[in-house]
Amino acid sequence: MSRSIHNKIYTFEKLDVWQDARSLLKKIYQLSSGFPDNERFGLTSQLRRAMLSVACNISEGTTRQSTKEKQRFIEISYGSLMEVLNVLILSCDLKLISNQELLDARKQIDKISNKLSALKRAYKNNPYPKPPKH
Repeated sequence: MSRSIHNKIYTFEKLDVWQDARSLLKKIYQLSSGFPDNERFGLTSQLRRAMLSVACNISEGTTRQSTKEKQRFIEISYGSLMEVLNVLILSCDLKLISNQELLDARKQIDKISNKLSALKRAYKNNPYPKPPKH
């Protein structure tokens, strides 16, 4: 009897903030696919790894038992999100992305940032919160 990979939904998959990070990750891959080949191991790699870190730390934090650990993973995710913003700003300075692409990504970053803050507060108030509604 084969089992579908979609039978079980894990906690992180229910979080709006993880869904938003997943969406931004796709956008980051699309944006960075247009970067020059000589940036493959520079800005392209840095940007993709930082955005991947955002989503991965959200998911990993949901598995931690202590409130402090859960909050720490959210803090790491937030730090990686700011790294993404920094690399995008630099990419715009270098004319690798347009001002509009930066503004569009920044809107998503702001949204994720706010949701990360809400999730961190929720963990502080209850280590097993229901996902914040946004």
